Amino acid sequence: MTTEPGPAKPKILIAYVAPASVQARAREAYDAYLAHERNMPWREILPLAQTLQPDAIVVCGGQRLDANAIAQLPASVRVLATASVGFDHLDLEAAQARGICVSNTPDVLTECTADLTLLLMLGACRRASEYLAVMEAGWRIQYLQPQMLGLRMSGKILGVFGMGRIGRAVAQRARGFGMRVLYCNRHSLDASLENGAQYFADFDQMLPHCDFLSLHAPATPATLKIMDSRRFALMPRGAVFVNVARGSLVDEDALISALQSGQLFAAGLDVFAQEPAFDTRFVDLPNVFLTPHMGSATVETRDAMGMRALDNVSAVLSGKGPIDPVC
Repeated sequence: MTTEPGPAKPKILIAYVAPASVQARAREAYDAYLAHERNMPWREILPLAQTLQPDAIVVCGGQRLDANAIAQLPASVRVLATASVGFDHLDLEAAQARGICVSNTPDVLTECTADLTLLLMLGACRRASEYLAVMEAGWRIQYLQPQMLGLRMSGKILGVFGMGRIGRAVAQRARGFGMRVLYCNRHSLDASLENGAQYFADFDQMLPHCDFLSLHAPATPATLKIMDSRRFALMPRGAVFVNVARGSLVDEDALISALQSGQLFAAGLDVFAQEPAFDTRFVDLPNVFLTPHMGSATVETRDAMGMRALDNVSAVLSGKGPIDPVC
């Protein structure tokens, strides 16, 4: 007696180095090809996709697939899932023209990214980079009380630009430090979501009130270099600036000038205009606290992001449509 083979599993190309748990699920559920040593650039994804003819491709933030690359994907590809909340690395119009569903992972990294935002705020205002340098050098100097002073967060005003999931989670944490919260958004939120935060429809009108400013808006043509020299000048002198959103929201020359002049007391940055080849002038500034785009970098969150991407793939391939549709 012979056993009939079961139905063929859908084919999936996971083009980024996924956590072990995500890889294990992919192998079990799909005929999976997995990147192992490094995230694959599009020049490698395209020929491999032509050979494998996958039903789905999973990438992560930073793996850019422009219109030209998406136009060359094989007709077998039904879904392009990114294990990230941002999707500016994917050309949505090109995907839509090909009938390819695009999904992201918007919910699972909210708390983790908000935690890092508070780390950047504290690291910037309490001069963490300078203190760490002192300790690494062996700390043999007794500092006098007026020396190496930072700023306290309690009692200060935090401005949030982009009051989505992450912005609201940051505001919640800031209240725990006794901060008053202002926000600028495309529209005001319901009172239950505002939780006492004050809405500004005009970004320029909010900035003069911000002792701290934290960016949480997506990268769009409207937000490109929205923080320029004019807007840094609108902030109170000695304010603190934090960015965990996208580097494209900031004119980095203007930011460096504001840090050098004292217009800004300090900055905490997790994202940059060019990554990973960021502007190393930031390293030479003592009043900048830097992290290498690690907003979602916890074990729990990276696992959840990969799993959510696979959930989206499964939904599309079963004919239900993506759980987190981008287009």
